[in-house]
Amino acid sequence: MIVVDTNVIVHLVVEGREDTRAVLERDQDWIAPRLWRSEFRNVLARLMREHSVPFEQAVRLALAGEALLEGGEYDVPRLRVLELASQSGCTAYDCEFVALAHDMDVPLVTLDNEVLKAFPRRAISPEEFLAHVPEEPLPVVPETSQSLP
Repeated sequence: MIVVDTNVIVHLVVEGREDTRAVLERDQDWIAPRLWRSEFRNVLARLMREHSVPFEQAVRLALAGEALLEGGEYDVPRLRVLELASQSGCTAYDCEFVALAHDMDVPLVTLDNEVLKAFPRRAISPEEFLAHVPEEPLPVVPETSQSLP
């Protein structure tokens, strides 16, 4: 399981970037704060205003993004978000993703340089994620309760 911020979702769903596709192939359990939907729709609205994406395609992209995160959207405690924003200087929007990653004890995969810099122990770029996470889960070796002779 990983938290992905909106820019990772945009780069996968809208642009089809190879690095974000590889992250999804490596870990398909993506989660995000509910805020991601509004940020994602804002990107789609901007693309429509710029005439880069027609309305019908924006609707399809919105549905694809929602399907990707289905069952993986969370509310984030406001106090934690405000504490992180106060300590880091990052936006409250960004700190929602950091707070969720912290609460779930998982990495936040992001392309946001400010977040990567402010939270180096929690935030990781797609490239770093791919370099440090094995392609297949390592086998779990069960512990035995028997003593060796």
